Amino acid sequence: MDAALATKTEEKYVTVAGLRTRYIEQGRGPAVILLHGASLGSAADVFRRNLAPLADFGLRVIAYDQPGFGLSDDPPDWGIGFRTDFILKFMDALGIDQAALVGHSQAGNMAAQLAVSHPDRITKLVVLGTGSLLPPLAESEAAKKSAGPAEGEEGGDKEPTAAEVRELLQKNLYRQNLVTEDEVATRLRLSTGKNHRAFLARNAAGAKNKGKPKDPNKKAMWQRLGEVTQPLLMLYGRDDRGQAGKRAEELKRQQPALDLHILPNCKHLVQWDAEAEFHRLAGPFLRA
Repeated sequence: MDAALATKTEEKYVTVAGLRTRYIEQGRGPAVILLHGASLGSAADVFRRNLAPLADFGLRVIAYDQPGFGLSDDPPDWGIGFRTDFILKFMDALGIDQAALVGHSQAGNMAAQLAVSHPDRITKLVVLGTGSLLPPLAESEAAKKSAGPAEGEEGGDKEPTAAEVRELLQKNLYRQNLVTEDEVATRLRLSTGKNHRAFLARNAAGAKNKGKPKDPNKKAMWQRLGEVTQPLLMLYGRDDRGQAGKRAEELKRQQPALDLHILPNCKHLVQWDAEAEFHRLAGPFLRA
């Protein structure tokens, strides 16, 4: 591969577990898989601005539309477990034995679970704004109600309008100038039709699991971070929803050895709001 091809973002398709899967990639070197979150409209495109800067560190950077998102086929199982297992199957389909994972929002928890269960396949882990990997705070009932939607639940029963998509992006971004007409149009296109139907199916599957009694002996993933043996980098926006900044401070207090950064002037889309800081911290970390 020549230098020109190494710096070009390529959009491709591959069949994984019988599902036609869309992905974009750039660069060459150690493999890094970028995993988008589960909110309505999420897809590989949320990392498009990050591919080239990370590839410049000598990395093969790949982002794909998870099953039921973007332009990838719908899965036979709407549970989060299927999408977690799918990560390794995607790697297998591309002939990647080992890779670093970068997980945004809900995908950060998926990546952490995989790092624990398959340490031979996952080399490093970067977590971006994953609220479920933070400890809860003692808070009032009013504060709990104002925390906002859980990971993967951003969206409504009806297909969103362009105005609603713009409002959702504005809530997730500190830098309002990033909410451009092009970004709104892309997000809207990925939030309607089969993608909205998939969103409803995921929420319905999640609702069934919420009704099941919890095992009191089972630890939450944030309590199991000590089981992650790979290098781990965690980045959170100080202004993110659900008091993420305060909860990240609490996690750092409980586990001071964690390489955890709380970024100012940053909300949920860490890789957008803190784009330069993300590249500055994650690039050398992933390449080392």
